[in-house]
Amino acid sequence: MRFGVAVYPGSNCDYDTYTVIRDVLKVNVEFIDYRRTDIDSFDCIILPGGFSFGDYLRPGTLASHTPLTYALKDFVEKGRYVIGICNGFQILTESHLLPGALMPNANGRFVCKRQYLRVENSDTPFTNQCEEGQILEIPIAHHDGNYFVDQDTLKEMEDNDQIILRYCDEFGNITDEANPNGSLKNIAGICNKDKNVFGLMPHPERASESILGSEDGLYILKSIVNSL
Repeated sequence: MRFGVAVYPGSNCDYDTYTVIRDVLKVNVEFIDYRRTDIDSFDCIILPGGFSFGDYLRPGTLASHTPLTYALKDFVEKGRYVIGICNGFQILTESHLLPGALMPNANGRFVCKRQYLRVENSDTPFTNQCEEGQILEIPIAHHDGNYFVDQDTLKEMEDNDQIILRYCDEFGNITDEANPNGSLKNIAGICNKDKNVFGLMPHPERASESILGSEDGLYILKSIVNSL
């Protein structure tokens, strides 16, 4: 079992993610430079949070046109796992590995806080250690987390159970008040049709040790390990 953590210019959660995989999960992990294309030796690649290429043009746009991201398309077609966290989610939508787009938050401000999430689908490689309807508390930190997709694609995603996480209150209620960024239908995390690519705005690596106030992020990361 081998994880890879992508490193783009401007990544700032790469070491956090690497440390959790290595020291908490005790799994082999390696950094992957954005210019690298030989990635077949990895089982799962994580695109971490940060500000790849300074968020120029649009968050994730420049990173989506790098050798590593191009190589991910073949990697995904082979059934390997990819997870994009925050900026990584933005990269996955910009590269069309996931549907939709991440727009600026509805309030126009950067939001950084602990956030409740409801697990909508526990039958995926990324949530198999969760129960459907389970409430997780995982931090968010983003300016462009307002998820949008057209209505036809949304229906297709709902029919295929591709919506994995939604923003909710502490009781699991999906409300406008519990939505931190204006995201359509309170969507916080989605997967592709084949269920091997997962993007989410919350940061599971920031909720993987009790000293950080929550270990709920481990439900997601341990699910991947369990699948592998």
